[in-house]
Amino acid sequence: MTDVLLFIAEGFEEIEALTVVDILRRANIKCDTCSLQGNYVKGAHGIEVKADKSIEKIDKNQYGAVVLPGGMPGAKNLKENKKVIEIVQSFYNDNKIVSAICAAPVVLKEANVHRGNKITSYPSFKEELLEAEYLESIVAEDKNLITSRGPATAIYFGLKLAEKIAGKDAADKLREEMLLNFVEKNR
Repeated sequence: MTDVLLFIAEGFEEIEALTVVDILRRANIKCDTCSLQGNYVKGAHGIEVKADKSIEKIDKNQYGAVVLPGGMPGAKNLKENKKVIEIVQSFYNDNKIVSAICAAPVVLKEANVHRGNKITSYPSFKEELLEAEYLESIVAEDKNLITSRGPATAIYFGLKLAEKIAGKDAADKLREEMLLNFVEKNR
């Protein structure tokens, strides 16, 4: 099974990062959080999280997927980190899963892996991603790229990643266990 590397940079969107980690771990997918510096990272809403790893100590070959949460200035901090950009480019070129939510698709642009691919993002970042085929969808998937809109779509983003890694049955089981099917049916 594919191990996942999820970057958390100062100012990350907590819902987007922690929801994805939670969903992947519920699906028995190894998901390591990775800081750009230090052990503790403060999110956009003041929640401090202890990262599993730091970027200096990871072996990118251990992972088959990378996740980029949004949030500001979290996405900007990811975009400005040369090692993050190198990892995104390497994963994309090696057909590993590259995923980004909310503001983080701008990291895909910085890495120049967005052109011609189906992508979505937080609505205010649409204009920065016009070289991609921009979709107004909850989750967009194109080849090995997966993107999503923002905090409210984090569950769907996490489930799409779980489906891509562990299969549709695993994702469907999570939808049932997490009562997402119930919520959707009774809205």
